[in-house]
Amino acid sequence: MTPGAGAAAGPFDVLIVGSGVAGLSAAVRLAEGPGRLHVGVLTKGELSQSATRWAQGGVAAVLGGDEDSTDLHLADTLGAGAGLCDVDAVRALVDEGPARVNELIAMGAAFDREASGVLSLAREGGHSRARIVHAGGAATGAEVERALVEATRASAGAVLERWFALDLLVEAGRCRGVVARPPAGGELEIRAEHVLLATGGAGQLFAVTTNPPEATGDGLAMALRAGVPVADVEFVQFHPTALHHPAMPRPLLSEALRGHGALLRDGRGERFVDELAPRDVVSRAMAERMRRDGTDHLWLDATGLEAFSVRFPTIAASLAEVGLDPAVDWLPIAPAAHHLSGGVVTDLHGATALGGLWAAGEAACTGVHGANRLASNSLLEGMVFGARAAEAMVAGIDGPAATGAMRTVLGGPDEEIPGRPVGPVPSLRPEDAPPAAGEDPAKGRVRLQAAMTAGAGVVRSAGSLDAAEAQLAELAGAWAGSEARDGVASGELRNLLTVAAALLASARLRTESRGAHTRSDHPGTDPAWRLRLIHAGPAGRG
Repeated sequence: MTPGAGAAAGPFDVLIVGSGVAGLSAAVRLAEGPGRLHVGVLTKGELSQSATRWAQGGVAAVLGGDEDSTDLHLADTLGAGAGLCDVDAVRALVDEGPARVNELIAMGAAFDREASGVLSLAREGGHSRARIVHAGGAATGAEVERALVEATRASAGAVLERWFALDLLVEAGRCRGVVARPPAGGELEIRAEHVLLATGGAGQLFAVTTNPPEATGDGLAMALRAGVPVADVEFVQFHPTALHHPAMPRPLLSEALRGHGALLRDGRGERFVDELAPRDVVSRAMAERMRRDGTDHLWLDATGLEAFSVRFPTIAASLAEVGLDPAVDWLPIAPAAHHLSGGVVTDLHGATALGGLWAAGEAACTGVHGANRLASNSLLEGMVFGARAAEAMVAGIDGPAATGAMRTVLGGPDEEIPGRPVGPVPSLRPEDAPPAAGEDPAKGRVRLQAAMTAGAGVVRSAGSLDAAEAQLAELAGAWAGSEARDGVASGELRNLLTVAAALLASARLRTESRGAHTRSDHPGTDPAWRLRLIHAGPAGRG
């Protein structure tokens, strides 16, 4: 361990790992609430450097209006989730979401408004009503993050920027903190009574993604190595309309464009899918059309949208940078990895199966998203369940209850969706294989992404999954021994390999097509597979 890394390294009442909407929503609530706790926020980049700031579409919430209701929002979410949503979790989301949005507004978040002063609402795929609040047309995440970062800096006990969490610290069956790498290198134990994983998703598993480079599944990987139940990792949502351009992360052409009338066209100019269908439906239709036509992209026709630059200034600026004018040009698009619907299994308060460990946001499996996330529910989920976790800690709750997705793990008479264990995460590298000299982790990431994109992308099969696993096993052997040369990059590759192994195992086992998981060799949805696949492996570091 690195000596003298600073008093900022705890101990804390609560250590939050990650600085997106879920983590910072919890941090503000913990630090300012009536049971004020000593809170630390650890992030491997800067505080404002998270996937939240890349979110474009907005926040889905019923904020008034006779034509909308929380029951309709619930029904839309359940419909998108393809039978795997936990109804109680979705009810908590839609009922508590409006209050969380109003709190954010009170915190200083400036959402777009009509000339009359009322909030401007957009409609996105899978929503039966216009209920999406947005900022800067398509810069909602940046505005949400700005407001939360300012509040966190003013209230949190310590902000540890450029610290990289390596593993959970587990002692006597309880999480007691994390082992982390400080900016100067080495390792340090950061102790805490409670640890909240809010590390986001794992879009960097794929070559084309809307996620920032930091989205390497760190929280999921740490949980998997510690034997904490993780579920639904086979359900990776691909956003249909990412700009087909070398920039990475891929610029998003927000679903709100289709909500305002933009059309999807193939190379012949033909429409081929309902533009407002759920994202899994649209992405599959696009993948099939691209396969049929032998092309790597399709087109979004937004030429009929009025006042584009006024309504969507952020997107307009991004398009101008690459020489596209949405008033006259069809916009090249292709699906890109966007959101992981599964994660560390939690109850309705964010508690995991390991005492002292909590999870919220994209790193968690709350049961809200099921097999496919409804558009613009992710920021809302982080706001609602980050706050729920904070309130539970302040209230002295310690350990999970049989609620939400946790019912799948704990069972009981109220179990809504059964679970099937996948077992320990398979090792991609034979134990008797000799360590190699070490491959450059950056090159290793590129190899991993290519294998996962080809084998476990929008459409999968037994053959493609086997091929991906074989390539990753070869990579794991070549990469062994490289950690000493580049700690963070190597740690991220280690985490990507861990999550990839879990995803491939689940995707191979689920012999059906459901939500964001499509098997070309099992194209139908099978009622027998209305269950959660749960990974829980051997005990980790501790």
